[in-house]
Amino acid sequence: MWPFSFYFWQYGGIAFAMPFLVLFYQGLGFNGTQIGLLAGISPLVTLISTPLWTVLADTTRQHRLILSGTLLGAILGMILYPLLTSFLAVLLVVILYSVMAAPISPMADSATMSMLGEDRSLYGRLRLGGTFGFMLSAPLAGMLVQSYGLRLAFWGCAAMYFLALVSSQMFVHESGMPAARPAALLTHRAHGLGLAGLLKNPRFLLFLSGALVGGFALALVNNFFFPYMKELGASQSLMGLGLSLGTLCEVPIMFFGNRLLKYFKAYPLFLLALALMGLRLVLQYFAASPLQAILIQTSLGATFPAMWIAGVAFADEHAPAGMSASAQGLFNAVLFGVGTALGGFAGGALLESLGARGLSLLFGLVTLVSVAVILLVGKWLLRNSDGTGRKGVGC
Repeated sequence: MWPFSFYFWQYGGIAFAMPFLVLFYQGLGFNGTQIGLLAGISPLVTLISTPLWTVLADTTRQHRLILSGTLLGAILGMILYPLLTSFLAVLLVVILYSVMAAPISPMADSATMSMLGEDRSLYGRLRLGGTFGFMLSAPLAGMLVQSYGLRLAFWGCAAMYFLALVSSQMFVHESGMPAARPAALLTHRAHGLGLAGLLKNPRFLLFLSGALVGGFALALVNNFFFPYMKELGASQSLMGLGLSLGTLCEVPIMFFGNRLLKYFKAYPLFLLALALMGLRLVLQYFAASPLQAILIQTSLGATFPAMWIAGVAFADEHAPAGMSASAQGLFNAVLFGVGTALGGFAGGALLESLGARGLSLLFGLVTLVSVAVILLVGKWLLRNSDGTGRKGVGC
């Protein structure tokens, strides 16, 4: 129950605040370049912070202490957000929040996989807590914001993060590496494959390339869905309802995630979800009303959870012994770091000229083309394998 409840409160908090960020920035009068910087700087900070936090946790074996401290920092950031008015102050708090929030998801995922033991394929059923939390919180946040203003979005997020902090105290983390010297952090070997070796593995690097594409697409969904709905004339309550209905589609994917992984395997399922995500963004461009947009959001709302459970499973399969949090940290750093940074910068810079609908079409096409390139590269690497009998990256 503890991982389930943690995800419920964590993603409930995300549903409260994250979709309203761009609207908050627009309300403060920030221009497109400033919004792009704020949307893009957070993933860049995540890129740097996530591996540092997770490697530190694996090395010192202080997972609970580090997770608790970073959650407290994220709560502080959410409390400060609505009190700010200047661009510089907002930028500093964005950086603070990003540093502290960076390791929360990978460390929670690592603990969940550790607690599942031999039943790790059932991760999706525990991650359903996040789906329910997001689904229930999104319309509630929309109604509260419409009635009482944007401050409620951030303070509601802080309250839910605090409840997540309480649940996290019951996590059982992986024992981790034996205490090691700092110089040994990235050269630790297990079964002939350390973290440095993982970064030299073509199969894992191609997977990270897919995570980069996924982050680019997610930047549009996370940062510009509400401006997109605003262009279609949707109210804030309807925006929250659209998020909830889209999240509802996650339930069967999360619950039957173990069967999807058994049927497709982690890597093919990951790429299939990316392709469907690109298709969803392209279709959003052609929506002519909020209702049509919500139908598209609902019909293809299962793409993110499929990508997520496949990515977590793939990273766990390839993690060296005692480095589970670090492997999940790499996946998160590329997905929510580099990928969403590129998407955030590009989206913010192009928002005024293309509009949110135009961004949706552009991001969707880029995603579909990128998935095709990854597939071609995978097949090329498979044809040019060294003949050792190992499976190629395209399998």
